[in-house]
Amino acid sequence: MTEYEHVTDDMEAIVEDTELPKRLREQVYETVEEKAEEYGGVTLEQVTDIATGVENRYLDSRVDPLEPVGTVSAQSIGEPGTQMTMNTFHYAGVAEIDVTQGLPRLIELVDARKTPDTPMMTVYLEDEYAREREKAHEVVWAIESTQILALGDVSTNVADMLVNIDLNDETLLERWPTYDDATVVAEEIADTIEDALGVETRQAGTDIEFGPSQPSYRELLQLVEQLREVVFKGIEEVDRVVIRKEELEAGEEFVLYTEGSAFGDVLSLEGVDASRSTCNNIHEIHKNLGIEAAREAIINETMDTLEEQGLDDVNVRHLMLVADIMTNNGEIESIGRHGISGNKDSVLARAAFEVTVNHLLDAAIHGERDELDGVIENVIAGKPVSIGTGDVDLRMGSRAVSDGGQVDD
Repeated sequence: MTEYEHVTDDMEAIVEDTELPKRLREQVYETVEEKAEEYGGVTLEQVTDIATGVENRYLDSRVDPLEPVGTVSAQSIGEPGTQMTMNTFHYAGVAEIDVTQGLPRLIELVDARKTPDTPMMTVYLEDEYAREREKAHEVVWAIESTQILALGDVSTNVADMLVNIDLNDETLLERWPTYDDATVVAEEIADTIEDALGVETRQAGTDIEFGPSQPSYRELLQLVEQLREVVFKGIEEVDRVVIRKEELEAGEEFVLYTEGSAFGDVLSLEGVDASRSTCNNIHEIHKNLGIEAAREAIINETMDTLEEQGLDDVNVRHLMLVADIMTNNGEIESIGRHGISGNKDSVLARAAFEVTVNHLLDAAIHGERDELDGVIENVIAGKPVSIGTGDVDLRMGSRAVSDGGQVDD
C-alpha cells in the first residue's frame, strides 16, 4: 500500500470527525483529490490542515446565539435598495427581450406577484438540439405561438362574404419541419379553424376560405378578429423566442430566450434540458419543481437583480433568510400585510406595519393577547428587546456577599 492510498483511507475518518455539514465535507474530499492529482499525492498532515482550516472558517461564519439576524438582513438589503434605479425595463443580456429590473423587480419578488410584469424563460437545449441550429429551431417553433399572420396573408371578400387565407408554402414547411407537403399542413390549419371558430372551410392547396353562416358584415369582421387570436402551433403564452449562440462550460450552445412564460409546458418538450432551464416566475417554478426550487429561484433572482444594479456586496445569507421566511410553510408567501407581516402572532407587530387601526380593532374584538416576544412590540412598549444581552437575566445567587466583597461559602 502506497502512502497516498493510506492517506485516502484515513481521509474520510479525519473529515467526518469535523463539525462540517455534508456539502462542505464533500468539497473537502474534492479539494484533497485535486491536490493529490496536481502534486502527486498528499500527506496525512496536509489533509488534517485542510479539514481543520475549513472547519475553523465554518465555525467562525456561524451566527451567534441571540443575534438579530432579521434586523441585520433588513439593513443589509434595505440600505442598498434605496440606491436602486426605478427603471422598469432593462436589456438582460438579450437585446430583443425586455426584462423588468431594478427596484420594480425587487418589489415583484418580495411581494410574490403571481405574474411578473415581463415573464420570460431561459431554455437550455440538450444533445444535437444545442449544437445544430436547424434542430434548435424545431424547439423554437414548438414553443413560440404561431398565429395566422405569421403563416400567410388574410383578406376579406365583402361581395361574397368570405375570409380568404393565402398561406406561404415555405413558412409552413419551416414551422412544421416533419412535413414534406405544405398542403397537408394547410389541412391541419383548416381543421383548427373549424374547431376554433365553428365554421366550415374550403381548401384548395394552401388557400383556405370560409365565411359566416348568414351574410353579415359585422360577423365577417368578427371572424377575422377571432382568427387572429387562434394559435396554430406552439404555446399560447409565449409571444416570441430569441435564439442565441453562447459560450458555456460544455462549449458553444444554442440558448433560447422567450417573451412570455409557460414553464411546465416547455419542460416536457423534446430537446429541452429540464435540469438547466428556468424562468423568472417563482410561482411557476414552485408549481412544477417544488418549494425548494422556488426558494433557490427567489435567492438567485434577488441576487441577480442586486448585482445588475452594481449592489453585489449584499451577503447572500441575508437573501437566503428572506427566501426561507417566504417559503418555510411549503407555500410562497409575500412579505407584506397580505403575507408574513400580516400573519404575525403579535398584534403590535401587525399594527406597526400597515392598517394600524384595523389590526388593533380586530384584536380588541377577539380579545387577543400580545406576549411581547419580538423586536417591534418591545420597542413600542419601551421594554428591552429579547435579543443579545436583552435576553439575559442576571439574578443574585443563593450565596450572600460579605462586606469585604468576598463570597461566603
